Amino acid sequence: MPEHLIFTLSAAFAGFGDVAGHERRGSWTWPGRSAVLGLLAAAQGIRRDGDFAALDALRLAVAVFDTGAALRDYHTVQTVPSAVIKRPQSRPAALRRAGKNANTTISHRDYRAGVLYGVAVAGPGLPALAAALEAPAFHLYLGRKACPLNAPLAPRIVAAETPEAALCHLRLPPWAEGLTAQTLYADDGPAERVETRHDAPLDRRLWHFAPRAVAVRSVHIAPKEAA
Repeated sequence: MPEHLIFTLSAAFAGFGDVAGHERRGSWTWPGRSAVLGLLAAAQGIRRDGDFAALDALRLAVAVFDTGAALRDYHTVQTVPSAVIKRPQSRPAALRRAGKNANTTISHRDYRAGVLYGVAVAGPGLPALAAALEAPAFHLYLGRKACPLNAPLAPRIVAAETPEAALCHLRLPPWAEGLTAQTLYADDGPAERVETRHDAPLDRRLWHFAPRAVAVRSVHIAPKEAA
């Protein structure tokens, strides 16, 4: 019977990718492949220019217990016309030089407030990943650096035929007692429908991602154990 590493992702605020423009950063309702692999890399102390080969070989499934509520924030952003930039020059110096010629725009950020997900990971090296999640090398956050986790991940390795069967053994936070997951997003396996998600990492330093097919299926995952 195959083994799965399972853990929970819970946060008061989260932000999950979407195709980003200069003035708008949207958010999906669940963490995609790049977000989960990035979290696992941070736990192991792998930097953005490090070796991700072992992580890229993993198979993931994400169960949605609570997508939270949509929330939008905004930032005031100033840019400097290229005509007034002298290099080398710091950003504060460039803004002072630009004066009233600086361009001011509003940049929107979409978040999810009060989210909870379960993740099942299959592949090699699960014990080392579980140990890293127990004592992460870097600070872990859910999508964006302003979104720290608000509960232990409670990682554990279980043997199960399917990701959904493994996720029934999750340890949910105490306040999530009684919650069930109705939807599972998986890298492979049976699908009731297929979605396209731009979250397959191509170049992590340049934030380039490729589209991939995601298998979506209805489930009933009702963990009984609290973290």
